[in-house]
Amino acid sequence: MLDDFLIRAILAGLGLVLATGALGCFVVWRRMAYFGDSTAHAAILGVALSLAFSMPIYLGTLGIALGMALAVAYLTARGQPMDTVLGVLAHSALALGLVAASFVPSMRTGLDAYLFGDILAVTRTDLIWIWGGAAVIAGLLIWRWQRLVTASVNEELAMAAGIDPARERLILSLALALVVAIAIRLVGALLISAMLIVPAATARGFAQTPEQMAGSATLIGAVAVLGGLSASLWLDSPAGPSIVAVSAVIYAVSLVVYRR
Repeated sequence: MLDDFLIRAILAGLGLVLATGALGCFVVWRRMAYFGDSTAHAAILGVALSLAFSMPIYLGTLGIALGMALAVAYLTARGQPMDTVLGVLAHSALALGLVAASFVPSMRTGLDAYLFGDILAVTRTDLIWIWGGAAVIAGLLIWRWQRLVTASVNEELAMAAGIDPARERLILSLALALVVAIAIRLVGALLISAMLIVPAATARGFAQTPEQMAGSATLIGAVAVLGGLSASLWLDSPAGPSIVAVSAVIYAVSLVVYRR
């Protein structure tokens, strides 16, 4: 069954939304969209280094994404404005990644695959990385769920309950770094944030509890994956952007329905 590229693409997409559904809710609640973009852009450097040193793509992107998360946490703890830190680190890492890519022949001709994704080219090994990473993220969020929700709603309340908001922010940052590492092959660096934000923003309109929003975002993401791959097959359009486009259509429809 896994010899069929479309089945592998579906499994990869569903594995991705298992991670991005609940995590995207925290991105929306905490307004961390810029952090997701910045980490994704920095991951291009990880791709270039991975190819240059013949390492697995996921290890290189994960290393750079984790380094980005830790650097942001360190600099913001020292009083640097987060938006400034993210802007400097993201653009610097992206520039270094593009420069490094120019010295890697295999990446120079296939840079689009890492910017916009190539979910139809995933392999069995990719599925192991994707589902393994998604399971780690899902397990982490389940383990820390109540603490993360409390810290996201009100940091003062969290501190009164004995919860360290800074530690919870770091956990979310590390989870985002991991999801960037597993998603860059599927939807690309430029579309990762869309898969985090759009399903969660759609679910926010009708969910009554944080748990409902997380579950609804995951379901919406799964529908977007199936719809986007179907559209890509019928229209011969790029798979990654098609998935995000379907997700955006669902969001637009939800706005109309919710207003009624």
